[in-house]
Amino acid sequence: MPDDAMRLDDDHFTLFGLPPRFALDRSALDARWRALQGEVHPDRFTSEGAAAQRVAMQWALRVNEAYAVLKDPLKRGAYLCELRGAPIAAENNTAMPAAFLMQQMAWREALADAATVGAVEAIAAAVAAAERRILDALASLLDERRDWVAAAAEVRALMFLARFGQALEQRLDALHERAG
Repeated sequence: MPDDAMRLDDDHFTLFGLPPRFALDRSALDARWRALQGEVHPDRFTSEGAAAQRVAMQWALRVNEAYAVLKDPLKRGAYLCELRGAPIAAENNTAMPAAFLMQQMAWREALADAATVGAVEAIAAAVAAAERRILDALASLLDERRDWVAAAAEVRALMFLARFGQALEQRLDALHERAG
């Protein structure tokens, strides 16, 4: 099992031995994940019996859960906000700045009118640029300004963009099917 200092209830960053920051070194995260998986994989404990394998399975699941959160910027941002006492509460708190909502409406209207792959790809490029700006703002809010409430609002904005990204993909798939 992992070293005795590690506990199943450690936060994800502590589990991976990383500072609790939005900006992280993906290669360091990946390397630590591989190392932890090597330590806790249930196959390493076949000779120690079923109980040891069950514990190893708990650890492997815990490591994979933490890795899935830490490697995804949206999930990592939401997790940091939650750790800092600023819940995302997306199901209850959908308040967004008016300018953001207007942009969403404009993109949705443009998507509804888009008749070509090129038109949808242009919208996707604009959404990707907006996502990059929000990710930059989120990094600043979490790592520098430590404004957890504002960061939570940015995470909710990213969630909106992720859902819209799914609509873009569906539209692209439909246009490709129609064309081919």
